[in-house]
Amino acid sequence: MDLFDSQRATPSDDAPLAYRMRPQTLDDYVGQQALVGQGKPLRLMAEAGLVRSMILWGPPGVGKTTLAELLARASSAHLEHLSAVMAGVKEIRAVVERAQQHASPVILFLDEIHRLNKSQQDALLPHVESGLLTLIGATTENPSFEVNSALLSRARVYVLKALSQEELIAVMRQALTDEQRGLGKRTIVVEDDVLAALAHASAGDARRALGLLETACDFTQPEHGQEVLHMSVLADVVGHQASAFDKQGDAYYDLLSAIHKSIRSSRPDAALLYMARFIQGGGDPLDVVRRLSAIASEDVGNADPRALPLVIAAWDAYLRLGDYEGQRAIAHAAIHLAVAPKSNRIDRAWSAAKQYARQQPQIEVPTYLRNAPTRLMEQLGHGEGYRYAHNEPDGYPAGSAHDCWPEDLPKARFFEPSQFGQEKRFGEIMAWRENRDQEADQAP
Repeated sequence: MDLFDSQRATPSDDAPLAYRMRPQTLDDYVGQQALVGQGKPLRLMAEAGLVRSMILWGPPGVGKTTLAELLARASSAHLEHLSAVMAGVKEIRAVVERAQQHASPVILFLDEIHRLNKSQQDALLPHVESGLLTLIGATTENPSFEVNSALLSRARVYVLKALSQEELIAVMRQALTDEQRGLGKRTIVVEDDVLAALAHASAGDARRALGLLETACDFTQPEHGQEVLHMSVLADVVGHQASAFDKQGDAYYDLLSAIHKSIRSSRPDAALLYMARFIQGGGDPLDVVRRLSAIASEDVGNADPRALPLVIAAWDAYLRLGDYEGQRAIAHAAIHLAVAPKSNRIDRAWSAAKQYARQQPQIEVPTYLRNAPTRLMEQLGHGEGYRYAHNEPDGYPAGSAHDCWPEDLPKARFFEPSQFGQEKRFGEIMAWRENRDQEADQAP
């Protein structure tokens, strides 16, 4: 029998605990009360027995597959299951052919829908549009980036959240007391602090929590006719809980974004926290230092000109020292960037210059700034009138006649230094030079 059939049999005792404990009704469902609670959208849909196409977006182990099963059962629909990782256009067409033979409604549960390519989405779209298939897609990634707009417009997105620690404990308590599907026949005694530790290690994932609980219960100790699960065994069961993430997914970019925004907000501790989570989750430290090099110019800039060389030095140190010691060098640079005064004036100036250049396609270099490597170019006046700055008073060729700006183009000011850090001094220098320009222009 199809494991995802809406009339599936009770799973055997050999099945994993997480599979055996899948809720049979919405009343058994733990978490997502904003969607399945009384009067909430998915509860109302189930009660009406009419399921609309939807995409369930949330982290692993929060009940996306279970919700699809419960909704199919409530609507008396036949449930087809495909994984976008394994299925191609051929498999989608086979589902369509079977749906055409069914008298009852057909729900297609498509796991990891964000991995569908364009041809697969094109093969699916007309059948969702016609109503032959009701689509329930499940994804851990933001569907707005991965699912085409035509398919997305025909499916409402529901966001599922990671389960809280209290919800995970409730799931495990349910498994410990359920005699038919769970561990209730064994009379296992587990203290709240043990369940709390398992819940913490599960990081919001009910499937993981039940898997850890099942493994832990293999190490119970007999005491007074009961089985007791002690905290002392959890170290071997839980092990190192560095929760990995998909390097192509949202979590990867969300963490890099959190690092960047924490540094921009001058919060070194938050930046270090997200860096640690990123690296412990499998992220490449070099991706962090690349982001730091962008931050050095975008958010610190000339408020602290030491920032960019420091980041490049940290990059070099990581490559020379190796991962363990090199991570500390990257943390060194991140702290400096977070504490340093901030200025985005470089970013603003560069954006303004690019915009101006796009609007002025006929930019010509003044002849006095042009190169003159040949006699012909000298005869054309290239380089004539150029004033070598180091031969000028105070090292500055003052006056608008030597402003290096293209002739016949309106003047524009791109770089406006801030009042923070070294840029304040830059502003003073630029003001002094503007004053010298005015004096030179007014001189007889």
